[in-house]
Amino acid sequence: MPAVVKCPTCGTDVVWVPENKFRPFCSNRCKQIDLGAWAAEKYVIGGKPGETPSPDLPEDPED
Repeated sequence: MPAVVKCPTCGTDVVWVPENKFRPFCSNRCKQIDLGAWAAEKYVIGGKPGETPSPDLPEDPED
């Protein structure tokens, strides 16, 4: 049975199958709304450019 997730934009149930080309969104409209929010800088990823990662994050393994 395929997973069902909520559309991040409108909350509609979305079946997670390869045939759903907009997943995790329910439609192209919701996908474009989300893209527009990123472009308008309504979403941000925390931290500052060049900032040292938090010491509580795991270190990268040595090669």
